[in-house]
Amino acid sequence: MKGVMIQGTSSDVGKSLIATAICRMVANEGIKVAPFKSQNMSNNSYVTVDGKEIGRAQGIQAEAARTVATVWMNPILLKPRSDLQSEVVLLGEASTTLSGRGYREQFYEEGIRVIQKSLDYLQSHYEMTIMEGAGSPVEINLKDRELVNMKVAEMADVPVILVADIDRGGVFASIIGTLALFSEEERSRVKGIIINKFRGDPTLFEDGVQWLKEKTGIPVLGVLPFIHNHMIEGEDSLSIREKRFTTTKAVIDLAVVNNRYMSNFTDIEPFFLEEDVSIRLINKGEDLGNPDAVIIPGTKSTIDDWKEMKRNGLASQLKSYYKQGGRVIGLCGGYQMLCTTLKDPQGVDTGSRGEEIEGLGLIPASTTFEKKKETIRVEGSYHPSTKLASERIEGYEIHLGKTEYASVDDRCPFLLLHNSREEGYYREDGRLIGTYMHHLFYNDAFRHTWLNQIRVQKGLMKRKRLFIQEQKDKRFDALAHEMKKHLDWEKLWNILQAGDR
Repeated sequence: MKGVMIQGTSSDVGKSLIATAICRMVANEGIKVAPFKSQNMSNNSYVTVDGKEIGRAQGIQAEAARTVATVWMNPILLKPRSDLQSEVVLLGEASTTLSGRGYREQFYEEGIRVIQKSLDYLQSHYEMTIMEGAGSPVEINLKDRELVNMKVAEMADVPVILVADIDRGGVFASIIGTLALFSEEERSRVKGIIINKFRGDPTLFEDGVQWLKEKTGIPVLGVLPFIHNHMIEGEDSLSIREKRFTTTKAVIDLAVVNNRYMSNFTDIEPFFLEEDVSIRLINKGEDLGNPDAVIIPGTKSTIDDWKEMKRNGLASQLKSYYKQGGRVIGLCGGYQMLCTTLKDPQGVDTGSRGEEIEGLGLIPASTTFEKKKETIRVEGSYHPSTKLASERIEGYEIHLGKTEYASVDDRCPFLLLHNSREEGYYREDGRLIGTYMHHLFYNDAFRHTWLNQIRVQKGLMKRKRLFIQEQKDKRFDALAHEMKKHLDWEKLWNILQAGDR
């Protein structure tokens, strides 16, 4: 198989971003390229065109590669439901829920089979594959049954590039230590080293590059700069939790509830491109203040996160905020929290059968959690009752709960989907919105209308519509261009073309 696997000396060294950039670089060479990560652990997912669920990072990498995302690019997705258990999504569909030990003991052989099947598919449909590992490839306690690093590189028979993060310190020790813990066969597969997140003058690191070459015998393919505000969506919620957008230009204050089990936080990322918008993460009641709007994002554990909001005072503060004229949007799990009642008769959300709890009570509906997960791409328009302009709107749903209204009179639908299904809740000219639609704010017309409502309310001038997809594509090209400047592209290209080494 032609391609490469990007591995890191630890988590968060920039593997996903580098893989994304290389996907765009290779696509720019006219090569049909696919991203691949055998096993992803993230509550941040992406729904493919056929309604399957994969890791968000591989969906974004497919966009960078100018191809359509499929389940073969991320056959195993682990979605943490608690500190001890994760839902296993196999080839895009929820399979089971296992503990870490249960996963290692019960799933390994099945995992190997599905990974091999995926690799066979990619090899027959693409000219090249850019693969990504996870965490560190030399975690000794996990190495004998791992499904995402050197075992997969061996199955695909691709070379490996090792990435180290110089920003966190200890870059030499992390590289030498990782190489030392590889077996001889594994070490021979490493064909290049990339130093990532360098700040300042790279000529100051020339002696370090030379030392690494002499010490390891492996070429350093580049020293990549710390790229600020690249705006390429992150793999997990760590990326959003590290961002604080409170610039001097920002005049719209959006408060986002920082749920412990937050999922699909990328729903919020279009606002990062709006110059006059500030994103503020809130954890408890005293953090709320008086924002222009509150967004309650999705969560993998709705009831647990809702209980925490009640404990820390955020629930009562939110209710008061809305009654005093505040603006609230609940997405997926956030929509469920806004309802009158949350019911978990089979224990699919909490693990405890028969759980029932009062919600915030702003939406007169009841949500019941069911075993069958809904994963579907949806499109339609605003419901006529909203009196919004007739614009096409699209997104996707990923949820276990079913939300029902006691009577027709209680319904205030937000959307009318293409199958004539009424969806969500819309009240008081959008001051309260609940919806299962992820990707809502990527709909430029909706986001533009909603923000301009806030601007007018604050006595500000309306702004022109920003086109997110156009901006995203420009950023893929800018990222690829910036990284390519600092890479030995000829050496990297030769590694990519080497095939079976």
